[in-house]
Amino acid sequence: MLVAAPSVRAEEVRERASLRLRYGIALRNGQQADVGPGLTYDGFTPNDLAVMGTAWAGAWLGGWASVQREGFDLKEDSVRITGGSLLRASVGPRARAFLGPVRAELGAGYGYAQLPVFGTSDEPVLARGVRHAALVSASVRVPLFTRLAVEARGEVPVSLSVKDAAGAKAEAKGFAAGGALLFPLTGGGSWSGTVLLDFQHVQDTVTLADGSRSEQRMRRVGAALELAWNDAPGAPPAPPPPPPRVPMGTLVLQLLDAESGAPLPAAKVVLVANGVEGAAREADAQGNVEGVELPPGDVVARVSAEGYAPAEGRVTLEDGGRVALAVRARKLPPPTGGLKISVVSAGNGVPLPGVRLMVGGVEARTDLRGEVHVKELPPGPVAVVATSPGYRAAEEAAIIVAGQETALSVPLASERKGEPATLTGQVRNARGGKPIAATLLIPQAKVKARTDAKGAFTFKVRGGTYRITISARGFFTQSKLVTLKDGEQAIFNVDLFPRQKR
Repeated sequence: MLVAAPSVRAEEVRERASLRLRYGIALRNGQQADVGPGLTYDGFTPNDLAVMGTAWAGAWLGGWASVQREGFDLKEDSVRITGGSLLRASVGPRARAFLGPVRAELGAGYGYAQLPVFGTSDEPVLARGVRHAALVSASVRVPLFTRLAVEARGEVPVSLSVKDAAGAKAEAKGFAAGGALLFPLTGGGSWSGTVLLDFQHVQDTVTLADGSRSEQRMRRVGAALELAWNDAPGAPPAPPPPPPRVPMGTLVLQLLDAESGAPLPAAKVVLVANGVEGAAREADAQGNVEGVELPPGDVVARVSAEGYAPAEGRVTLEDGGRVALAVRARKLPPPTGGLKISVVSAGNGVPLPGVRLMVGGVEARTDLRGEVHVKELPPGPVAVVATSPGYRAAEEAAIIVAGQETALSVPLASERKGEPATLTGQVRNARGGKPIAATLLIPQAKVKARTDAKGAFTFKVRGGTYRITISARGFFTQSKLVTLKDGEQAIFNVDLFPRQKR
């Protein structure tokens, strides 16, 4: 299928119907062999008329019909011998297609024609043969410069039935070809007009039943007026007025880290222009949001990014202006937890106020209830050291959980000077962990103790530093250094390695 450029095709397809009226003269010559010694004729005849109409049901399919009157005069010198009118008529479907500015049409249908046939007499009489035929026609229209166009067309009849004036069967063949130069008069509304300078060449041959033959060649020249009805309801509508210009300004955003100045890729920004909040936008890999058009006035840019505190930037836009705005966001502090410490006396559980605490690198003191709350501690383990006059220092450990407050109780034992320290423990086999009977000897304190059946021992000594020797039959002897304070209770476990048997 042929396809036109959009502008040309729109111009052509809007035509829905056309009517062509033609007037001209016919230059004719011919001969018929059965009249006397033979009849030969030529000359021109005025009043050559034609009417052709076309209607289109859509962009490419339609129908056509035409009627032509051909004047005929047979003269000898200035004396008219015979004459009359000959008719041609045709009707049928038609299709059109477009190839750029070129318009092509193809038609098929039925054709009726009266052909010149003369009776045999001393004075020939126009008898008119009749031809019924199937027609195939085609035309091509090509635009030229300054809106002019040329048209070429052709028509070939395929005879279905031919009869002479007496009704006897005959045979006929022929063709028609022509062209026109088109001058447009007006267009663009519901109706348009075109003037044509038209030319057509027609050739017909009739062979009668008795074998006689009549031939004619006719060249038709004339002018035509073609009227076309288009889709447009009237004069072409004026183009709509351009929409009123909306004042706008352009904002270019850059989203940065407040400390390092590094861009914040994938950060989200919401723009509030003159109190109207817009949709969230995302920064590119360089932390930029380019070319946002907004109405003039105050603009607030609200920025959010993972791991950063919300940030805002403000700017005023002017009509047609372009403004750059850098918004800097600060990192959020790492998530923290808290620790509630309760310090009590190990002897009676009474809260101890004023106890000095070192929690990691933070120093604090307990209140009158023996408590202290330490906040903003990083998650993970933290060491807690508690000291107070009259009490032995204590060290504990706590686990800090982000977003939570952990409770820790720290008992402090009083320093009782002069009161012996208590040392308890167990002696075990280093291979298997079973308790063993052993002897513990502290020469400085003149102490010699035996473990019980479970390998356990308990004895008291004054505060100081002692070397303890642990021995058992079948095991290697061990010697360890221990420091004790007065009143302290210490746990001392020992693992002895057995001697190898030989």
